[in-house]
Amino acid sequence: MIIRPHLHWFRMLLAWRGSVLPQLLPRLFLIFFISIIALAAHDHLLPVNLNRLNLNTTAPFSLVGIALAVFLGFRNNASYDRWWEARKLWGQLLNESRSLTRQALTLPSRELPKEDTAEFLAILSALPHALRHQLRRTEPRDDLAARLPGALFERVMAARYKPAMLMLCLGEWVRRTARAGALDPMAVLAFDRNLSGLSDVIGGCERIASTPLPFAYSVMIHRTVYFFCASLPFGLVDSIGIFTPVFAVFVAYTFMAHEAIASQLEEPFGTDDNDLALNTMSVVIEDAMRDLRGEPALAPPQPGKDRYQWD
Repeated sequence: MIIRPHLHWFRMLLAWRGSVLPQLLPRLFLIFFISIIALAAHDHLLPVNLNRLNLNTTAPFSLVGIALAVFLGFRNNASYDRWWEARKLWGQLLNESRSLTRQALTLPSRELPKEDTAEFLAILSALPHALRHQLRRTEPRDDLAARLPGALFERVMAARYKPAMLMLCLGEWVRRTARAGALDPMAVLAFDRNLSGLSDVIGGCERIASTPLPFAYSVMIHRTVYFFCASLPFGLVDSIGIFTPVFAVFVAYTFMAHEAIASQLEEPFGTDDNDLALNTMSVVIEDAMRDLRGEPALAPPQPGKDRYQWD
């Protein structure tokens, strides 16, 4: 994900990275080529002025264009709702992690061995990374090995759903600490409430990742957009003539860009420029926990390892 300060209006016109224009260029060149064919066919193969025949060639395109704009707007709203819900879930993950860190440091009735507290916080700091890798279907071994002790690391790596296994380990820590007499029942309830919040976050992210928008709906819009854009030059050529390629490409960019943006936002946990910056957000969550413990800040992700900027 790319987050920038507000750009000057002219620089916004020239913005390249983060826009969908690079991936649309081949398609726009195709529409430009079709427009040239429509212009040549109109001037040489079918030199008939349809206006003299009292035929309005733009009316069908106006009707289809309005309907298509409504459907694209609905698709974009549905995709953005998924993106925003995912962002709120990761914001909740930050809040729950801070609360659990504070509770582990302050709620025990007696001072725990540093190893016990360190184990709980290590498991908690590994959770955002494990969740990120599960959502992106990537290998979490390196990130988890750097944060978990050996035996616990092997146990988590053997699980199919690693965030859920980390949640189980957190619950087991609370149980052991309570049985040792360091947590009273009210403290246990406080821990359980935040652990349940973490479970809600994991479940919500899994629901978004495993339930895309209906495929038939996406295919219908995709086909309609490309049929409309490919046939539009033949409807414009009789009224605007030589300017047909310019307007056809501009209209095609508008419709195709809306579909491409919706496609990126539909999968908010991916690695496209407009997806959530999960690498950086994982580091931010871990760094917030380290700050509560009085530890030095983590280095931000390197540009070569993380494509995203968090400005």
